[in-house]
Amino acid sequence: MAQSVLQPASGARVWPLFLVVGLAGFVTTLDNTVVTVALPTIRDDLGASLAALEWVATGYIMTFAGLMLAGGRLADVYGRRKALVTGLATFTAASLAAGLATTIQLLVAARLVQGVGAALILPATLAVLAGKDGRQRSAGVAVWMASGAAALALGPVVGGYLSQHAHWSWVFLINVPAGLAVIALALAVVRESWEPSAARVDLPGVVTSAVVLAAGTFTLIHGAEYGWTSPLIVATAAACALGAVAFVMVERRAAEPMVDLALFGARAFTGGVVAQVLWGLGVNGVFFYTAIFLQGVLGFSPTASGLAFVPLALLVVAVTPLVPFVERRLGAARTVAAGLVMVAAGMAAVAFLGPGDGWGELLPAVCAIGVGSALTMPLGSAVLGAVPEGRAGVAGGVFTVGREISGLFGIAAIGVIVQAAETFAGGYSAGLLVAAVLVLAGALVSVVSLS
Repeated sequence: MAQSVLQPASGARVWPLFLVVGLAGFVTTLDNTVVTVALPTIRDDLGASLAALEWVATGYIMTFAGLMLAGGRLADVYGRRKALVTGLATFTAASLAAGLATTIQLLVAARLVQGVGAALILPATLAVLAGKDGRQRSAGVAVWMASGAAALALGPVVGGYLSQHAHWSWVFLINVPAGLAVIALALAVVRESWEPSAARVDLPGVVTSAVVLAAGTFTLIHGAEYGWTSPLIVATAAACALGAVAFVMVERRAAEPMVDLALFGARAFTGGVVAQVLWGLGVNGVFFYTAIFLQGVLGFSPTASGLAFVPLALLVVAVTPLVPFVERRLGAARTVAAGLVMVAAGMAAVAFLGPGDGWGELLPAVCAIGVGSALTMPLGSAVLGAVPEGRAGVAGGVFTVGREISGLFGIAAIGVIVQAAETFAGGYSAGLLVAAVLVLAGALVSVVSLS
């Protein structure tokens, strides 16, 4: 059982804790997408090559995803509050360095360090909720997931506005006051907890998991660019596969494994992670190509295509506070399944849009995806509730890794469909329908595993 150095927080202090969880999740997830729109101005200002710009965009994701499991275990061993504050301090300092960078090399280095900080932050934000009762945990996880969804949708809008009306550096500098505020709030309201029986970190597990995730992330990000059969991509894919085998062998034999494989024997844990992965495969994979579809097929302007994601984000934020009430009435399984069905229906509706269609035809589908995504919030709570509190950091890491890696797999898989089609519009529509089927499969998994 996890040890806390203080008594559990009273109900009056729960919402400040939720604010920490939401803000920390928002700023770290925002950095996944906010920089993309600013890349042209970064290129012009720093004289960066295309290859260097790719590292600005993807370096953060590589260290972020590659070290996520390690970050979760460090939180369990050394303390969730300590890991959260350390991660926030690292992320904030790296954001300052990125904003002040005068060369592309310094900017790439700062982005890599930002990812290290984020890898500590996100698992810890989930882990600090593990000791709460069922209702508080559900509400906290709902805030965490809603903040991430809002950040993904608003990232391009924020990045575009700052790079156009201020300077690209503010894409990173805006994290500094936000990070300092969250650090101060976390020190005030987050209670320290850790797993007393976890005397040390499983170093072989940390190394092998980092190899698997970093190599896999690199393969998925750069596979289409270098060619899936190029020596570099084949080598990184092989490193990922061999690392996965080594990781399983190490964890089976370790006295104190980083990821206890017995966790996957809990139906709700495994089912919740699988449903999250299927949602990520579908939704994140398709959204990567949505801006191109909106501008190239429906004829939206760049600004209008960015604003198209705003209703989705607003609905996720607006509906999230209602989800715990829905969950208590319908149960987690039916709530999540209903949400995934709505998401699939919205995606299928977009698949049948074409030239001449506009906001009137797009908005109902966007609303269905937004409301449906909000209803999937009980997934995180189900995953945390299915494992011992002392393993909450690792459980949060597994859940978050599933979200991040599934998105990259989705982009690669939907990309194959798009590129194989005769036209982009036809490929995008086919990809949407495939993605909708994956999300429906997630609904079925949730019904079976969360009941």
